[in-house]
Amino acid sequence: MAEKRILIVGGGLAGSEAAWQAARRGLRVDLFEMRPVRGTPVHRGADLAELVCSNSLKSNLMDTASGLLKEEMRRCDSLIIKVADRVKVPAGGALAVDREQFARGVTEALEALPNVRVVREEARAIPEEGPCILATGPLASDAIAQAIAAFTGKDYLYFFDAISPIVEADSIDRGKVFPASRYGKGGDDYLNCPLSEPEYDRFYEALLGAAEAPTHEFEKGIHYFEGCLPIEEMARRGRETLLFGPMKPVGLVDPRSGRQPFAVVQLRQDTLAADFYSMVGFQNHLRFPEQMRVFRLIPGLERAEFPRLGQVHRNSYINAPAILLPTFQARRRRDLFFAGQISGVEGYLESAASGLIAGINAARLADGAPPLIFPATTALGALSRYISSADPGNYQPTNIAFGLLPPLAQEIRDKRQKKAAVVRRALGDLETFLAQSIAAGVPAR
Repeated sequence: MAEKRILIVGGGLAGSEAAWQAARRGLRVDLFEMRPVRGTPVHRGADLAELVCSNSLKSNLMDTASGLLKEEMRRCDSLIIKVADRVKVPAGGALAVDREQFARGVTEALEALPNVRVVREEARAIPEEGPCILATGPLASDAIAQAIAAFTGKDYLYFFDAISPIVEADSIDRGKVFPASRYGKGGDDYLNCPLSEPEYDRFYEALLGAAEAPTHEFEKGIHYFEGCLPIEEMARRGRETLLFGPMKPVGLVDPRSGRQPFAVVQLRQDTLAADFYSMVGFQNHLRFPEQMRVFRLIPGLERAEFPRLGQVHRNSYINAPAILLPTFQARRRRDLFFAGQISGVEGYLESAASGLIAGINAARLADGAPPLIFPATTALGALSRYISSADPGNYQPTNIAFGLLPPLAQEIRDKRQKKAAVVRRALGDLETFLAQSIAAGVPAR
């Protein structure tokens, strides 16, 4: 009888977590990692799961979506969270780690498993037979990126990421904004922040003077696409540019004045629960404190809270809703999985979570069992639902957020109590799900 085997391409957070999950279920795992044979512009060492941009896996508090996702991953025996908890450093409510100890801890844990083989060479093609997990990360090598583009179609693979800020709905001053769609098309689908001419000039001058985020060496020389120019880049083209772009007021009338504002910032609902709104056309490359300072000059956003701020950077990710199922399987090839940032999630934690799901499901597929779909009421399930059912015509990777989870059956007005109820529901549903679907034959959590 042939040995059950899984091949994983990429030894970052997602690939390492996927290897752990599959190996702990008794399968043979070949984990391909091209470093140190072939380096990247940002990695420095040879260990697996190296953290590049930050040493933080975000909040560890249970009143945050990232805290909930971590707890769910702990209950699913996550290697990434297990090691992070062991090598954490003081960081307030966040889970931050000693980077070198973290990468070394993940590497040693996988190398200690007799059924895991770490292959230090570049995987240049997608294996013809699976199960296989592609967890190449945002800086996939040219060869594997071309192979992924050939599989998905070039229209579904992006090499440039432009992200607009997201605003917490509860932090928007509803007394200063008005709901409407341009020319009345689509009903009241947008919240509109109207600016007078003096307010616009104040915002414009602050935007021109805002400091940009530092640029990695490999990002230098980027030529921005016209369709996703950073807002500060548009502003440099002249005072009127934004008025004909993302801040154009045409087709919008403020019902309180009966007139068209001088300029408008539109906020688009970003979640099914309407807990978050994205700033339409406000992708940027400014430092985070500068974004908060400048964007809080916009009427209605003076006290805005931003769970995600804007970014513009080189990236590689697929248009997940067009390509993937909620199991992280490719729709047109069920023995092929994607995980990590290449799969269309955003962030360290979310990448590891996608690896956890892909690793479990690849192992189940190899065993002849049906893949699992986590409940939508859990953070793991909400992330799976987002990558597989968001609008493929305007897809952007996302971090985990409470707004991705379905609303409670009974409305709770108090924000703190509402979050606590969402967390209780998620963990309760996860425990029931694990007991029913995973418990038999799975290593102790």
